[in-house]
Amino acid sequence: MFARFPSRLAHTSTRLSANASRTSGLIIRNSRSFSVLANSAVKTSSIRKRYASSTTPHSTASDPAEIEAINCLEQGTRLLEEGDVEGAKRLYARSAEINRNASSLYNLGVTYYHLKDFDAAITSWQESIALQPSSPDAHTNLANAYILSPLPRPDLALHHLRFVHCVDTLLVSLTPEDPEIAFNLAAVLEATENLEESLEYYKKCEAYGIERAKMHIRNVTAKLLARRVQSVQSSGQSDK
Repeated sequence: MFARFPSRLAHTSTRLSANASRTSGLIIRNSRSFSVLANSAVKTSSIRKRYASSTTPHSTASDPAEIEAINCLEQGTRLLEEGDVEGAKRLYARSAEINRNASSLYNLGVTYYHLKDFDAAITSWQESIALQPSSPDAHTNLANAYILSPLPRPDLALHHLRFVHCVDTLLVSLTPEDPEIAFNLAAVLEATENLEESLEYYKKCEAYGIERAKMHIRNVTAKLLARRVQSVQSSGQSDK
């Protein structure tokens, strides 16, 4: 899966990539994070680096508290890029303490995710989404955290991935050509045995140029064939 990260000044959000083995090769963004479900081969890798914004529409450079919050956000991002996750977490937490906005909460969730505190990551991303509902990175990472949580919630993961990929209620897609989201959605659909729809998304991913999608297309096709054979056999036995 793909996950998303925080970036420096105006873009401080991150997509994460996980190395779990519950779903089937999920791509995580270091602010989006996804991984593997129990009986599916989804792993999480290739975190795409994006970061949440360090400014808000109402922020002012003359406010000392706002300046400190921005500095903490930017310094936290530098530490995260250097691999100091604990240091980044402290700075993001301080930024959120001063100015609890979607950016600081999003990046704080990224650090919790890296530290495998998935419940805390879920809480941070839920709050970030409450403040900025249209953030595709936050929805995608939240979906990943739901999969990797000690008590996985694939139903909620699907809800958030579907929202990002194609928001039916709004009749609009937030990121219609995003192959990372499509791959994560395909992986969760495969893990939850929605094989026909999963195959459809894997084929889209192959068209987008995601090489690993080819392997999943073969796997899902084989699963569908096995399911049909079993169905025919069961039908034949019931006729006797």
